[in-house]
Amino acid sequence: MFTNAQLVMDSFADTPLHAGYLTLGLDYFQNDPIFLHRDSNRQPKAGFDFDAWKDKYAAFAEKKVPEWTAEVKKMYGKAESKYACVGYCFGAPYVCNSLADGTCQVGGFAHPAFLKDHHFRNLKAPLYLSCAEIDHTFGTESRNKAVDMMIEDKKEYGLQLFHGVEHGFALRANLDVPYEGWCKEQSLKSLVAYFDYWLSQ
Repeated sequence: MFTNAQLVMDSFADTPLHAGYLTLGLDYFQNDPIFLHRDSNRQPKAGFDFDAWKDKYAAFAEKKVPEWTAEVKKMYGKAESKYACVGYCFGAPYVCNSLADGTCQVGGFAHPAFLKDHHFRNLKAPLYLSCAEIDHTFGTESRNKAVDMMIEDKKEYGLQLFHGVEHGFALRANLDVPYEGWCKEQSLKSLVAYFDYWLSQ
């Protein structure tokens, strides 16, 4: 699993950040993350088929996420337990699925990818969107369309948009640039605060 993702998970579990959640994560990519297929300039290595890679792990996640979350509930949950879910990039559709089928009571994502209309139309629990202004996977048109659908359907949602940062800012911020580091931390804090509020209701 991507080290930065593990560090973010630690932050959700870290009591000083006022989170303190039992935080568990599924390795969607089965020890085959995208960065293994990129060179030092983050360009695809020769012969890498991104679509085949994406389709393979999307099929895996569609099948395994519901099984995994059901097992998590069985192992760690109680009758009164409430659940939040969060996804970064690839994980965003599975957050929406978990809010549509009643698995979780609140969810959120940052710089999402691979979202379709039904992910927003089918929501049955609050969703927090933490977004980059510059994002090839969830640009202005897609973001505005998603918000319009949620308003039309009277969904409960929150939206955060950071000027001047790009897709990946909440996981891969350049911490040598103070503003990028600030955006990363604000995204995390806002997700935690949103979860805290809705899980307390």
